[in-house]
Amino acid sequence: MAFITCLTVVSLLVSPITSSPVDPSHVDPADILKRDPVPAGYQSPPYYPTPKGGWVSDWAEAYAKAYDVVSNMTLAEKINMTTGTGIFMGPCVGQTGSAERFGIPNICLMDSPLGIRNTDHNTAFPPGITVGATFDKDLMYARGVALGEEARGKGVNVLMGPVVAPLGRKPRGGRNWEGFGADPSLQAIGAAQTIKGMQSTGVIATLKHFIGYEQEEDRMSSIITQGYSSNIDDRTLHELYLWPFAEGVKAGVGSVMIAYNDVNGSACSQNSKLINGVLKDELGFQGFVVTDWLAQIGGVSSALAGLDMSMPGDGAVPLFGDSYWGSDLSKSVLNGTVPLDRLNDMVTRIVATWFKFGQDKDFPLPNFSSNTLDRTGEIYPGALFSPIGIVNQYVNVQANHNIVARAVARDAITLLKNDHNILPLKRNDSLKVFGTDAGGNPDGINSCSDHGCDKGVLVEGWGSGTSRLPYLITPQDAIANRSSNAKFYITDTFPSDVTANSNDVAVVFINSDSGENYITVEGNPGDRTVSGLYAWHNGDELVQAAAEKFSKVVVVVHTVGPIILEKWIDLPSVKSVVFAHLPGQEAGNSLVDVLFGDYSPSGHLPYTIPRNESDYPKSVGLINQPFGQIQDTFTEGLYIDYRHFQSANITPRYPFGHGLSYTTFNITEPTLSVITPLDSEYPAARPAKNATPTYSDVIPPPSEVAWPKTNFTRIWRYLYPYLDNPSAAAKTNSTSYPYPSGYSTIPKPAPRAGGAEGGNPALWDIAYSVNVTVRNTGSRPGKAVAQLYVELPSSLALDTPRLQLRQFEKTRTLAPGQSEVVTMELTRKDLSVWDVVVQDWKAPVGGEGVKIWVGQSVGDLSVVCEVGGECGSA
Repeated sequence: MAFITCLTVVSLLVSPITSSPVDPSHVDPADILKRDPVPAGYQSPPYYPTPKGGWVSDWAEAYAKAYDVVSNMTLAEKINMTTGTGIFMGPCVGQTGSAERFGIPNICLMDSPLGIRNTDHNTAFPPGITVGATFDKDLMYARGVALGEEARGKGVNVLMGPVVAPLGRKPRGGRNWEGFGADPSLQAIGAAQTIKGMQSTGVIATLKHFIGYEQEEDRMSSIITQGYSSNIDDRTLHELYLWPFAEGVKAGVGSVMIAYNDVNGSACSQNSKLINGVLKDELGFQGFVVTDWLAQIGGVSSALAGLDMSMPGDGAVPLFGDSYWGSDLSKSVLNGTVPLDRLNDMVTRIVATWFKFGQDKDFPLPNFSSNTLDRTGEIYPGALFSPIGIVNQYVNVQANHNIVARAVARDAITLLKNDHNILPLKRNDSLKVFGTDAGGNPDGINSCSDHGCDKGVLVEGWGSGTSRLPYLITPQDAIANRSSNAKFYITDTFPSDVTANSNDVAVVFINSDSGENYITVEGNPGDRTVSGLYAWHNGDELVQAAAEKFSKVVVVVHTVGPIILEKWIDLPSVKSVVFAHLPGQEAGNSLVDVLFGDYSPSGHLPYTIPRNESDYPKSVGLINQPFGQIQDTFTEGLYIDYRHFQSANITPRYPFGHGLSYTTFNITEPTLSVITPLDSEYPAARPAKNATPTYSDVIPPPSEVAWPKTNFTRIWRYLYPYLDNPSAAAKTNSTSYPYPSGYSTIPKPAPRAGGAEGGNPALWDIAYSVNVTVRNTGSRPGKAVAQLYVELPSSLALDTPRLQLRQFEKTRTLAPGQSEVVTMELTRKDLSVWDVVVQDWKAPVGGEGVKIWVGQSVGDLSVVCEVGGECGSA
């Protein structure tokens, strides 16, 4: 999400052409809805009406409770549940109205995926890309639990994460670091574990951003802009971009946030095919769909397309006190334009999710303000005149979560190179430490709003996916605490007076940053447009200078994603390269844990590191054009990251999944067991839907949205459901409303690929179980990661990437000589492709021709099993 700072909101009110205020009364809503034509074959077909929620048995109790409430709500109370109260109109970054008669407060929604944003006494965890690099399911879950505990402690109902879009298609993409890596299975497993952990605490997780959100620039539509259209074919959508969303829905996620961009020419906020057809029908999503902030561009259109909640509630221009929903939705229901049936489903989904996670039982109210750190302040900062009160209670929710934060950051550290075993360092080694990335921000650890600067050690990118640091242990701090023989040069220009001897080890810190589009840092508007895939602040030159002076150089990289290392990676003096990713508040402690050998590094790359940016397909480059809508057509299809490198026969500098240790491992003794035979091409027929709540279809009396006459203080700019003349709205003739093409109120047949949360439950039948023995063959303790890749047969008659990650497991710490048997399971879906004609998942019968590879990276696969054949060394 975005647009939370006052400066950003003000910028929305000014046209970049005229530099004059935009008057929303002079804006034709039809202009907002216009879209440039998409390439042939990429149109998004209509899918109406919205499938109702409540037909999945796991949600039956929650929906029954919701029905009892919603059936007794007034129209105003229902509208309150769907519409945000307006930007800066409450303590949270967004909140709905309330239904206090039923004990339902304003529902509080807050960023971010790595910690509670813009608050105090909270933990700043490592972000998703770092979590992905751990390849550790237990840590993914533990971090999710800790995030949920902190959100609950602050009174946050909905914590907006995890992120699985962007997937990382574009290596320069600004928000790739918020997700778990450039692979759908890694993203899916990371998201599912995080969701389960978060929601175990009673906090509602939000899986985002749905879908095709791979670039920051030109992402948004507004009264003066058109967001780009991500044009994605059906198979690519299902096998890559939808894959982690399906797993997240299967994990029971409570809410899904739509993206800013268009997909196939239709804005995600009102793309009926995506929301109604794919998410709610095919994937059986039972929770509520919420906009990203200010992503809604139409009222009736988005309601009919399946949107359930508008955030922060404002209309085309924030802080004007109007909304696409709110009182306008009241009108649309009263005059019949939006069916009451649709509104009831919207509200039921929201209230059922609130009940599902037990938020009716002693869930705390917000005890903080995301608008100020002062103890007292404006209750509604967005209002011209606001009451003043206590807004921050400074509740400390950190507990012992620093332990989890440090463990995630430590286990993510990825050793790419370690010639002559220069690492681990010894306490008495003579160290010369270079680079501002080793130190702190001289202006203060939280001096840049939403971390919109690159000063000091890079611990997270910038934007709404950040969190304030309660403290920061820098590498300089931690190294100084561990070594009495270290000298620090916290500069990005190599000092001319440095002396070196043969015993010195130069430790050079460099970084590469990115973030969200509403902040530009050093010329980079979110995406890495100016910096490209190179280190910031002349980092490459700093390494080269150190390599000229010192015979032993260790390079530590904090980065949002892949960077080009070719200027120095093969220099004889560069002995070791460590990717520490984005470590959060425990940056220094986690790093010295590994640098000095308390732990062996066990992280693995969650993306490929190329030799040159030209090694990527051209279609994954950033697109910018001054006029018209950008048509970003995903012509590379399934071939992103390592899939592309293998298809193009390009050897990267370091392959996806690569990561060394201070010890060595081998993977042997593979065995393959059939669990559920693949005795048919397609899964068993889906189960039928259970009944859904049924309400009266009688439009309520207009008086239900009349302004209250007593005991009511109206706040200017606050978004209410009330109308000045509700009776007039009810008399409006809605027959002339231009309904979308293909609109219908007759339910479509249930898609054959659906049947439960995530899709047909038969897709998750365990088809095969693979066992391998992982042995520590070195002289130090350490953890290993077994990565399982599937090779599908040509008999499927589809162009398919040669290898696709489907599972992984991390061992416990193994002592030298010790071994562990690792078990990995493959589902029917893991071995399937999406049949665009049949609209179902197709697998090779009996698994014929399937090969299952296991190793320590996609470039180091040591054992293979052929289904129906032998297992052995690769």
